[in-house]
Amino acid sequence: MTRFAALAFSALVWLAQAGSAQDDLHTSSFVMDAHVHVMTRSLLEGLDIGDRVPDGHVDLPRLAEGGLDAVFFSVYTPEAYYPARHEVKNTFRVVSLALDQIDRNSDRIELALDAEDIRRIVASGKIAALLDLEGPFDLDGDLNVLRALYRLGLRSAQLTAHNFTNEFADSCCDIPKWGGINERGRAVIREMNRLGMLINVAHGSTETILQTVEASEDPVVYTHGGFRSIIDIERLISDEAAKAVADKGGVIGLQFGNSFNNPEYFKWRFDGPLVANISTRLDRFRQMSVAEIDASVAGGLPFVTDPSSVPERYRMGIDQLARNIDFGVRLVGEDHIALGSDFDGGPLLAREMQDASDYGEVTKALVRLGYGEERIRKILGGNLLRLIEEVTGK
Repeated sequence: MTRFAALAFSALVWLAQAGSAQDDLHTSSFVMDAHVHVMTRSLLEGLDIGDRVPDGHVDLPRLAEGGLDAVFFSVYTPEAYYPARHEVKNTFRVVSLALDQIDRNSDRIELALDAEDIRRIVASGKIAALLDLEGPFDLDGDLNVLRALYRLGLRSAQLTAHNFTNEFADSCCDIPKWGGINERGRAVIREMNRLGMLINVAHGSTETILQTVEASEDPVVYTHGGFRSIIDIERLISDEAAKAVADKGGVIGLQFGNSFNNPEYFKWRFDGPLVANISTRLDRFRQMSVAEIDASVAGGLPFVTDPSSVPERYRMGIDQLARNIDFGVRLVGEDHIALGSDFDGGPLLAREMQDASDYGEVTKALVRLGYGEERIRKILGGNLLRLIEEVTGK
């Protein structure tokens, strides 16, 4: 063997060992994602999350391959259901469907209600599922609806109605009505604190986030998004709001998509401000039946962006996502950053990721960034587990 060949062989051995060490770090870590869509698709297309499907980002086989131990499953009600006031009905439909899906696949997944449950379920070799509301439990903030959902197993809820300003909290992306939250919003916060539910401030306006942090006795979670210092849009969290969430002990989850992390893609994809009067866009749904709305929403499934539709020069690599995670760590500290992929929620993923099975690529990117094992384990899931334990009391 020549000297050059020997050096090349040594390099290959080193790379293989390094890759193995990174894989071991990922598989030995507690890995939790703060925001995963799949239940809406399961409801409208009649799918089973236990079956591998050829498109989209998520099913149980791919979650397992990606090393996921716990997941916040989004109980999502799109804005199309709001005008005719079908939001409560759809929320209960999705919760019922999610519970059925979890029961049907009980050999691989189990509903968790607190941190103690998560630890027990993961120790048994299953994925721990938590239910997180995205969209309104009720546009008016009826506390009895919230309590009923809690009894069914909901343990986290978004305060706003997705991108729509409801009757108690301003959204990031709609015309503000309350300058943040009103007294009804404070009542919702008090009740969530009493129940031991996580308050999700994702999709809230900056004022909503700041006022919620101040009003809540418990720390809050921002399950999925990015930083406004990287892409200057209202949907992403401002430095001020991020620091407020962290100072209260909360956690900020980084979404995996180009739209929230890659300024070049954003400039190419979007033109003009994203804040608008959403109500005027929803008028066509006002006279529709639930079945008609279902058909309209299902026409856009799965909620993913086709990579082939985007010129390669506008796509980010996984190392760019890692650098944005590092921005968050430098901004608020390593104890307050987590991952909230938004799988099946529309994001165009980094080049190295096709779906949930590629979750380990994030760990590899953080290792390349120079992060140590302890910090990586916090970001992969430790910080979320700590927050859940603090809020649920176990």
